[in-house]
Amino acid sequence: MLAVHSIALPGAPAGGVSMDYLAYDRTRRRVWVPAGNTASVDVVDVTTERVTRIEGFSTAEMERHGTKRIFGPSSAAVGVGAVYVGNRGDSSICTVQADSLAVGPCLKLDSMPDGLAYVALTRELWVTTPRDKSIAVIDVAAPSVLTWKTKITLDGEPEGFAVDDARGVFYTNLEDRDRTLTIDIKRRQVTRTWLPDCGEDGPKGLALDHGLDFLFVACRDRVMVLDAGHDGKRLSTIEVGDGVDNIDYVERRHELYAAAAHAAKLAVASLDSRGGLSPLAIVATESGARNAVATDEGTAYLTDS
Repeated sequence: MLAVHSIALPGAPAGGVSMDYLAYDRTRRRVWVPAGNTASVDVVDVTTERVTRIEGFSTAEMERHGTKRIFGPSSAAVGVGAVYVGNRGDSSICTVQADSLAVGPCLKLDSMPDGLAYVALTRELWVTTPRDKSIAVIDVAAPSVLTWKTKITLDGEPEGFAVDDARGVFYTNLEDRDRTLTIDIKRRQVTRTWLPDCGEDGPKGLALDHGLDFLFVACRDRVMVLDAGHDGKRLSTIEVGDGVDNIDYVERRHELYAAAAHAAKLAVASLDSRGGLSPLAIVATESGARNAVATDEGTAYLTDS
């Protein structure tokens, strides 16, 4: 029997905590939780479930879909010795020391950041900025220093990311155009475009099996496996339920984790060497729970907001 329980976040307002992306530091065994409307980032020790709150991030009130909301920290990426936090409240990226949790310098972007990915090959941080239809590239060769490098302009709104440092490839989707792109990391050029056929909602999250060179592409209600080494040939698909967004894959376990917010369930599936997905478990969650990250032991953490 799979057990599900909640971890309370400090300073949660009556309406709950606004969350989007999570990040997992596998070295230090910590889940990073940007808790937007609380002006903080919460760090969960997965061994003890102790929560440490990092305060002092900027927030701003904005209107979205006719409703005013407080925006703040919303994404994170684990680098070398530092964790980078994206903030929709002031369109900034901030560094946080991975061990001490001390907040370092920040860099303001021209557009609101969405997803963050650390690219070890070039020691850069790639930031999807869908409102600007671009990816911002930031030099983080010195972990506590952020230096603007360039912008990669795209033909649509980037959503999701996966990085293959060994092959020099960055993957993202164009959510508004139902496309999946491969980008040459060093040349910063789109090299291939695939059609995942997700429909009008477009593709969402991405994950990668580096050894097999298989790419997972999430649609609103399902996840498919593409053979990245053979021009994106579709290998298999698994139905998850309505409300899939970001996904995670634990390569050492060959397990995919995909949470469906509207269907209120988490699907865990096993990947075989031919790219086939087989369901392992369907776990009832809470309505709105999504964007799983998973540990090497197979424990998944979801946002519940």
